[in-house]
Amino acid sequence: MAPPAPSNPVPIPTLFVLIPLFFWAICGASSGVWWPLVSVTVAGLAAALCWLLRRRDADAERRVCVLVLGDIGRSPRMQYHSLSLSKHGYEVTFVGYLDSKPHRDVLREDRIHVFPIAEVKGLGGGPKILTYVTKVTIQFAQVLAVLLMLKPHGHILMQNPPGLPGMASAWLACVLRGGRLVIDWHNYGYTIMALHHGDSHPLVRLAKWYEHVFGPLASQHLCVTNAMKEDLRRNWGIKATTLYDRPAAIFGETPPETRHELFVKLSRTLPAFRHSGSDDDNVMEKTVFSERDMDKNTVTLRPDRPALLISSTSWTEDEDFSILLQALQEYEEFILTGETLPPLICVITGKGPQKEHYKKIIDSLHLEHVKICTPWLAAEDYPVLLGCGDLGVCLHKSSSGLDLPMKVVDMFGCCLPVCAVHFLCLKELVKHEHNGLIFSDGPQLARQLKTLLSDFPSNDGKLRAFRKNLHASRGERWDDNWDQHVLPLLSSSSSSFS
Repeated sequence: MAPPAPSNPVPIPTLFVLIPLFFWAICGASSGVWWPLVSVTVAGLAAALCWLLRRRDADAERRVCVLVLGDIGRSPRMQYHSLSLSKHGYEVTFVGYLDSKPHRDVLREDRIHVFPIAEVKGLGGGPKILTYVTKVTIQFAQVLAVLLMLKPHGHILMQNPPGLPGMASAWLACVLRGGRLVIDWHNYGYTIMALHHGDSHPLVRLAKWYEHVFGPLASQHLCVTNAMKEDLRRNWGIKATTLYDRPAAIFGETPPETRHELFVKLSRTLPAFRHSGSDDDNVMEKTVFSERDMDKNTVTLRPDRPALLISSTSWTEDEDFSILLQALQEYEEFILTGETLPPLICVITGKGPQKEHYKKIIDSLHLEHVKICTPWLAAEDYPVLLGCGDLGVCLHKSSSGLDLPMKVVDMFGCCLPVCAVHFLCLKELVKHEHNGLIFSDGPQLARQLKTLLSDFPSNDGKLRAFRKNLHASRGERWDDNWDQHVLPLLSSSSSSFS
C-alpha cells in the first residue's frame, strides 16, 4: 500500500479562521457586513482550492513527474531515469520539449507518458532584457499550470540546468500539492550563461542568486561528480548523492553485420560513407568501411578503410570545435608531407545553436584526406555508431569544472577510446594513457591522432591497449548504479511520510 499523503502544513479549518480575521483587521469593524462576508467567501474558496490541490489518491506515491525544460530527445540521462522508474513500477509523466524523438524504449514503455510542452520564445522585439523577463515569466506560469493540471505525484524529478524558472515552478507545485522535489544537478545554469555574458552580467548574477535560493529548497539532490557533491555541500549547504553517468545496456561494440547495415543506411545521405568503385557485378555490397558478399551473405571490414573518428555535441559555447578542426587540418598536413596515416572520416553528431556556424567553416576547408560529416542520428542509431568507431573525441569543457561529459561515458560503454580536452575534474572519468588521452589544444590533439592511428588498422599499438583496458574496467551499467543510489533515496523520502 502506498504511504498516505503528507499532512497539510496549515490545516484547512485554520484557514477559515485566519483569513477572515486578516480581512476584518484590514477593513475595520466600521466597514459594515460586506467585507466580512467577502473575506469569508474568499477564505472558503481558498480552502476549497487548497483541498482540491492537495487531495491525493492511493497511487500518488507511485507516480513521478520527470521534468526537463529542454528537448527530451536530447536528454539521455533523464530518459534513463524514466526507464529505471518504470522498471520499478512507477508511473512516469515525462514533461519537456519534444523537438527530437526520444529513444524507442521510452516511447514503447506503457508506464511512461510523454507530456510535451511548447518552448516559450518571449517577445519578438524590444530590449533583450525585456524579452528574457517575459519569457521567464510566461515559462514559470506555463510549467506551474502543467504541474498543477497533472495528477498528484509523489516526486518531481527535474534536471538542472536548465532550472530557470522551472525550479521555482516545481518547488511551488510541490508546496501546493504535497510532493517532494528532487533536483538532478548536471551543472550550474549561471556558469553556462556566463560563457556568453560574462560573470558580472546582471542576468548571470540573477541566475546565480536564483539557483542559490531555490536549489536548497528541494527535498533530495543528485549530482554527476564527487567534485560537484563537495561544491554543493561547501558553497550551497546542499547534501547531494553522486550518481555517476553510466552507459545503458544499449551501448556496446557493434558486430560486423550491424555495422554494415548502419554504414549502408548512412551512405544514402552521407557521401563520405559511399564506396566509389564498382560493385563487382552486384556480387558485393560495399561501403567505404565494409562489404557484404551477397552470395555467401558474409560481412567483412575492408583493410583499406579509413579510420572512423566520432564526436557528439550539443553545439553550444562550452565546446570549442575550432580545436578539432585545427587538429584535422594538421592531420591532413601530416599525410601531405609523407606520413603513413589512414584517411579519416570524422562524424560529429548532434543539434545545437552553433551548428550552422561550424558547418560553414567545415565547408570552407576542402580537405582531401579528411572528410567531416555532421548528421543528426536517430536515438537507436547513435549507440550503434559509437560501437563502430575507432576513436572518440570530446571537446566538452565544463563551464563550472564540476560536471562530466556523458558522451564519454557512452563511448566507454562501447569500449571506444577517447581523446578529451582537459578540465578540472575530468580525471574522475578519463585516465590519461589508460583509457584515452587528454589534450589542451589543437596541435596536441593532432599529435595524439597521429600517434594513435599510425598503425591503423592493425590491432597493435595504443588504441588496442586502451580498448583492452576499457574491456577490463567495464563496471556497473546504468540500471545497477541507479538501483543502488536513487531507488533507496526515493523509498526513504516516501516512507518518511508514512
